[in-house]
Amino acid sequence: MTQQQGETQQQSELERPEVSPPEPWSFPEAQRSVLPNGLNVVSYDIPGQYVISVRLAVPMPLDREPRDREGIATIMARTLDEGTARHTAEEFAELLERKGIALGAGVSESGLVVDLDVSKRHLSEALDLLSQAVREPTFPANEVSRHVKTRLAEIDQERAVPGPRAAMEFIATYFDADERASRPTAGSKATVPAITPQDLVAFHAANVVPSGATLVVAGDLSDLDVVSEIEGALGAWSGAAADVVEPRQAACAVDAARIVFLDRPGSVQTELYIGCPGPDRSVEGGWAAYQVLGFVVGGSPGARLDAVLREEKGFTYGIRSGFRPRRRGGMFLTSGSVRADSTVEALGLLLDILDKARDGFTDEETQAGVDFIGKTAPGRFATADTVAEEAAGLALEGLTTAFTTANLLALADVDAASLTTSYDRYVSGEWTVVIVGDASLYAEGVRELGRGEVTVLPA
Repeated sequence: MTQQQGETQQQSELERPEVSPPEPWSFPEAQRSVLPNGLNVVSYDIPGQYVISVRLAVPMPLDREPRDREGIATIMARTLDEGTARHTAEEFAELLERKGIALGAGVSESGLVVDLDVSKRHLSEALDLLSQAVREPTFPANEVSRHVKTRLAEIDQERAVPGPRAAMEFIATYFDADERASRPTAGSKATVPAITPQDLVAFHAANVVPSGATLVVAGDLSDLDVVSEIEGALGAWSGAAADVVEPRQAACAVDAARIVFLDRPGSVQTELYIGCPGPDRSVEGGWAAYQVLGFVVGGSPGARLDAVLREEKGFTYGIRSGFRPRRRGGMFLTSGSVRADSTVEALGLLLDILDKARDGFTDEETQAGVDFIGKTAPGRFATADTVAEEAAGLALEGLTTAFTTANLLALADVDAASLTTSYDRYVSGEWTVVIVGDASLYAEGVRELGRGEVTVLPA
């Protein structure tokens, strides 16, 4: 290197600007209004996102379902677009396809979400079809029968696959049997076959109403009068829910803290599903610490559970753990599959790791969790559909995306001590454990762990 080149490089290094830490990120700003019929309209202008995402969130707790017709909300959601007052199912599908409109619907414990994605230039036509599906579904008998049969086939599939089977048994064990939360969201073989088109018409009329619902629109909204577009499509929608009841926390079973072993002879893997009570997003002290805890304990390949069970022992491809909020209350859940021959040792290690986490967390792992959640937020919410989904999901919980921004800012106050306090507040060592595997080979070893009563049931 010549003297001149050296001086040039030195000068360049002297002039190099300092790199500042990233500024706190906030969720895109929302524009809010309410139509005369009580429908809340929330819009997010995201320049350059020319596929517009629309999400309609209708509060509809599952405990509104008749006990002998559980699953009716799911069947209703799946048949909203299977024929309207103006179009048959085939005609409606053709109209969606012609304009490249993706329309679907689903149900959670809090309510119904109808999702719509469409190119900006076809938004008006898409909103009209959304309006027809929501306001004028006809629930043709042949389509209802088809979806009932599909759901019954799903139930058989859920029982045949260890992961879903463990999840079903977990809620049946964890929640009091009188709670709707103890039974499958989409209904059971005892209730789904009884659902008729007339039942769907009545349930829809009573529950799918604009008052209290929220319509979210996200995407490039330049040159669009969003409120006028929505009012033109949905302004004539009318109705109010008959019973608006303050949500409550579902009660746990008195014997929830026990082990249920579902016997699947010959299984080469064992499914584990473990949980205890947790908070909802309104928890005192804030939700941020619980997000970080999920990452640190079992939310990443380098988390505590994977570090031992996957990396050190080679028992699993991955175990995941985290806090799962409900509208009121929540759960701390851990799940995954392990090699069958490691069943007893893996369960013992897993419970030991979860229990010993009450002893505290390090500054390094805490910072790793804070950085991951905070610094990946711009990427997680970079598209119109993720923005709309976040807003719609929070709306069903009585929150706005101001919560998302506040929660991200609160990460700055999360430290190792607050993690320990938050974890210890809910994780007491009283575990509900569901195992799906070969009970003849491993149930006795599980009993010898001394972790509580073990009940063996057929899978």
